Amino acid sequence: MSAAQKPLKFAWLEVTGFCNEHCDHCYADSSPQGTHGAMTVKDWMRTIDQLADMGARDVQFIGGEPTLYPYLHELIAHAHGAGLAVEVFSNMTYIRDRLWDAFQRYGVKLATSYYSDSAHDHDAVTNLRGSHRRTRRNIEQALSLGIPLRGGVVAVKPDQRVKRAVDDLVMLGVPEVGGDRTRAFGRASKGAAPTIADLCGHCGHEKCAIGPNGDVWPCVLGRFLTAGNVLESPLSEICGGTRMDKVLAGITAVHGEGAQSCTPPQFLPMCGPCGPCVPSVGHCDPKEAGTSVEAATIAAPA
Repeated sequence: MSAAQKPLKFAWLEVTGFCNEHCDHCYADSSPQGTHGAMTVKDWMRTIDQLADMGARDVQFIGGEPTLYPYLHELIAHAHGAGLAVEVFSNMTYIRDRLWDAFQRYGVKLATSYYSDSAHDHDAVTNLRGSHRRTRRNIEQALSLGIPLRGGVVAVKPDQRVKRAVDDLVMLGVPEVGGDRTRAFGRASKGAAPTIADLCGHCGHEKCAIGPNGDVWPCVLGRFLTAGNVLESPLSEICGGTRMDKVLAGITAVHGEGAQSCTPPQFLPMCGPCGPCVPSVGHCDPKEAGTSVEAATIAAPA
């Protein structure tokens, strides 16, 4: 089946590279020095419309820190109006009243990272003093408002209280808690060149990612595999084009037909098989998975 024939169900929309945190393991290399990129609000709205026309069902707004993008409210409303389900992946340190209203009005789901039950340890990962207090407070706020929320614990430091971080989220009432290890992309690579072998192999399957400058990637971690740019070509042409075919062929050459192994980062809701996944995911690949993310997380060192 060619890229032009493959369905597109999900897209990450990386609306900004600006973030108030400066996590050492950030795959996107986001920071307070990041920018909102070249994509205008109209560019994003046009891209969202193209996604809807291509049959996509879900989008996840990411960054950087998407809540610091000044027009996130408008993009959420536009995506909802186009018939797309919306999730926002946020560090949840700074959420304005207008965004809380949008989350409720448009049925937005939230996802966040949580590194420890200890404020000191959490802040040591984010490199932002007070981030644990603000994130935890807004987790409680989201739950009190009935906004669907999932949390993820990424193992970053050897002495990190991973198990206790999971327990704290569960105690707060977060219904879905996932986990993952650090991936060798962005700052976490410590200068090493990214490789296809570090990807799960599921990249580009019913999904794509679009960056703040309009670049199209097979997933947010595969940003070194650019298939085109929505400022230059329609998304349908990019996803069905020869550059995307070459990108997918390169991934298949390393991982084989289909995803041979998949231990998805908790910020990638389309990468199964362990979940939690967005509603449109009706299957898992690989089809046999013996361990859930929750179980893997709880088994990690405390």
